[in-house]
Amino acid sequence: MTPVIELDDLTKVYGTVRALDGATLAVSPGSVFGFLGPNGAGKTTTLRILTGLARPTSGTARVLGHDAVTATNRVRAAVGYLPDVPGFYPWMTGVELLRFTGRLFGLSGHTLRARVDALLDLAGLTGVRARVAAYSRGMKQRLGVAQALINAPQVLLLDEPTSALDPIGRKSVLDMISSLAGRTTVFFSTHILSDVERVCDTVAILHRGKVVAQAPIGELKSRYGLQKIAVEVTAGAAELGRELAAASWVASVDRPTDQRIVIAVTDADAAHRAIPAIVAQRGVGLRRLETVEVSLEDVFVDLVGGGR
Repeated sequence: MTPVIELDDLTKVYGTVRALDGATLAVSPGSVFGFLGPNGAGKTTTLRILTGLARPTSGTARVLGHDAVTATNRVRAAVGYLPDVPGFYPWMTGVELLRFTGRLFGLSGHTLRARVDALLDLAGLTGVRARVAAYSRGMKQRLGVAQALINAPQVLLLDEPTSALDPIGRKSVLDMISSLAGRTTVFFSTHILSDVERVCDTVAILHRGKVVAQAPIGELKSRYGLQKIAVEVTAGAAELGRELAAASWVASVDRPTDQRIVIAVTDADAAHRAIPAIVAQRGVGLRRLETVEVSLEDVFVDLVGGGR
């Protein structure tokens, strides 16, 4: 299956700053692909290269099988793009903006009217007569996604579409993105881990300009996330945590309370065998010993945290 988006050793240097440093990844058709990384990791630079707004220093970026640098307008007409800070003509209504954008893509007549009506419904903006200047931030982001879809693109590029939104606005935008799964390939840049877990099927983690991991979310968790075990005792959890920290199969101890600790382990079987005996030696009761599901946050911190 030919990737819809493909980066191969992509590098971008601004003076002495390497915004991208040999980034490599591939995005399958129909995927909602989470492009995850901390601020300054190089996400926006990647999207600017994919849209032809910036040129790489070296390496290649391909969209729909074509080099993003030399891609023709015909290829770019098959791509939708929402920048991190979208700009609109504030005196237009949502309907006017979508019609204007559609005409730029050569749409007209019944096709344009039907497309605008469908996208306003998808964005939850049907019947809104206010000018864009009066829109809330969430309404503008939903309008931005609708505008990026006006040409029925094969690829939708979204740069931090939920950044700075309140929970209701974020939910609305994520619902729009989720509804596109399987129909349009969505490349979704963000640093918000919960958003990725909610709507994305595959993730790449970008750190200091390099892709440090790429896989379906479930595979990513099992491949990179250390297993975690919650231990609940009748008393002395903090002291127990300090003792367990010295074990060879314990990577870290966190979230201590008076009666509960969570440990990250490299060998879960060894942990389950040893912990009951250690607890018994301390003369306290063991209330619970259970495996904690690894989250995308756990994987992200393991790969990116601690300044690595």
